Amino acid sequence: MLRRLSPEQPDHFEFTAANREWAEAQMTKFPEGRQASAVIPLLWRAQEQEGWLSRPAIETVAEMLGMAYIRVLEVATFYFMFQLHPVGQVANIQVCGTTTCMICGSGDLIRVCREKIAPTPHTVSADGKFSWEEVECLGACTNAPMVQIGKDFYEDLTAEKLSSLIDAIGAGQVPVPGPQNGRFSSEPVTGLTALTEVRSDDVELNASAARAVELHDTVRRIDGMEVPILTKWQRSPDQETPPNENDPKVQEEAERASDRAGEKGADEAATADEDRIKGEGERENEHFGSGPALTTDSQRARRPESLDNPREDSPTDDLKRINGVDAEVEKKLNGMGIWHFDQIAGWGPEELAWVDQNLEGFSGRASKDDWVGQAGKLGETEISPSDAKDDKTST
Repeated sequence: MLRRLSPEQPDHFEFTAANREWAEAQMTKFPEGRQASAVIPLLWRAQEQEGWLSRPAIETVAEMLGMAYIRVLEVATFYFMFQLHPVGQVANIQVCGTTTCMICGSGDLIRVCREKIAPTPHTVSADGKFSWEEVECLGACTNAPMVQIGKDFYEDLTAEKLSSLIDAIGAGQVPVPGPQNGRFSSEPVTGLTALTEVRSDDVELNASAARAVELHDTVRRIDGMEVPILTKWQRSPDQETPPNENDPKVQEEAERASDRAGEKGADEAATADEDRIKGEGERENEHFGSGPALTTDSQRARRPESLDNPREDSPTDDLKRINGVDAEVEKKLNGMGIWHFDQIAGWGPEELAWVDQNLEGFSGRASKDDWVGQAGKLGETEISPSDAKDDKTST
């Protein structure tokens, strides 16, 4: 399969300050004169920042490492982990088309992608959510056919199962990765015939799927910001497991609920609320529900003070001047009652945590891009209302 750069390219690429610091730290891991060894992690960081690898990004990495452009291009075009075209805002689906998957039905999976996403690979769907491509062997031959979505494998697929996965992901869910036909790992479809005592009955997911669930790391990055599309693992209805009443955690939560029901008074209610938050975080980690788990004091959240409308004595601040805030995010912030730089600059850890958790589709962005610090600096240098009016008129 040909691996070519997209015909449409941005004018330039620049690492964010944090990513450049990270990249330069990677370079120090190698002896002097061997910095080229850092080419793959630097390319990967550039892709995670922008969502795909552009020609300016490849050239930037080459210049940092003192490599010829063509050498870095050779690396970028060799590995299918690097996306050379813009990808969907929600997910890029990589369909393995090599021998085993082809024999087991990858052609049907490609047909689904053509019908539900776009007729051709490397093409973003009409709604901007998805893209797809056929790739070489991904190493899950025993569980063919399979696709890779984000950082996870979805195996033992049929056309119908892949279609359902795309619908679920498009709706904001994250189906549990791994085999999709009930198989635990890569044992024979007919069941184990040897080493039957190795797997404990209380182990629900294989190590790879369990690790993916633990890390919650299926993410996309776009416009230089981390965007967890699929924020937490969510089981499909046929995968739901009812709580075990004999489980000590379930019993403990039941006792907490009983205690909370009998508590009275403002102080007692506040304590009960903290227990509820902690309990919900534990249950979400246990059952892979949606939304961030709140399990530590540093993660407790409080909604920041909001305004119904911008202040009359000052114009609405252009929040898009904050790195990480585009028109869509600004609209969401306005909907939360956030209109001015000084509002954001005044957020404490709890308010910041609340925004990170409740900014739908952009969870975690406020902390990652230091909106509080940025807003503080912008508030200090903001031009006067009259100047702002003149400036807008001139443009």
